[in-house]
Amino acid sequence: MRVAALADVHGNALALRAVLEEVEREAPDLVVFCGDLTWGSLPQETLALVRSLEIPARFVRGNAERALLELRNGEIESPTDRERWMLAQHLEEDLALLGTFEPTVLVEIDGVAATCFSHGSPRSDEECVTERTPPERVREFMEGVDASVVVTAHVHVSYERTVDGVQLVGPGSVGLPCEGRSGAGAYWALLGPDVELRRTEYDVQTAVSRMRDTDDPRADEITEMMLSPPSRDDAIADAEERVFAG
Repeated sequence: MRVAALADVHGNALALRAVLEEVEREAPDLVVFCGDLTWGSLPQETLALVRSLEIPARFVRGNAERALLELRNGEIESPTDRERWMLAQHLEEDLALLGTFEPTVLVEIDGVAATCFSHGSPRSDEECVTERTPPERVREFMEGVDASVVVTAHVHVSYERTVDGVQLVGPGSVGLPCEGRSGAGAYWALLGPDVELRRTEYDVQTAVSRMRDTDDPRADEITEMMLSPPSRDDAIADAEERVFAG
């Protein structure tokens, strides 16, 4: 069993297309999407790519998928313009698909062992886990988790570390990485028999143009972040200060 872990696509269909082309060349047995798949400027294009994927896939529910379902159900009071726009971009069949996403996905991977794929952490889709997360907090969110490897997303920074015998892997973000200017590209990970952190290059400028051509209320802000992303250090410091972030 070899598994590709893709996280935080955030509706960046051009980045996802480039990554999936590389994934298909690697031919893993499974792709696990680790949440926040469509919450961005190009959700329909993103869903079309996912639906056309011939490799088996499983999906972790991120805080973005949860928010979309809460918006659909009227559970969010006074939604923002961006939230209303985002909900309008998803058909009922799209929301039904998002409703099948799992809180975590557990897979036995050759050479890696039992692996838990999460969005934030196994206990929360909003928990921020990085290479600097204190061991005490790692022990807390690992309580009751029967896995030797945990894949975490949400913070948009790639990393790999081991704490108390548990291997933590952050695949980084496909669509909106926080790796600094020199880290432009789309980030993901390939697990089995080892752990490989990957970066796939794609045409960021074209993606920016496509996003700015939409009526996404935050397109300018998001694309500016793509062109001038925060540094790893800044992103990690912010995540560790906040601990939980929606």
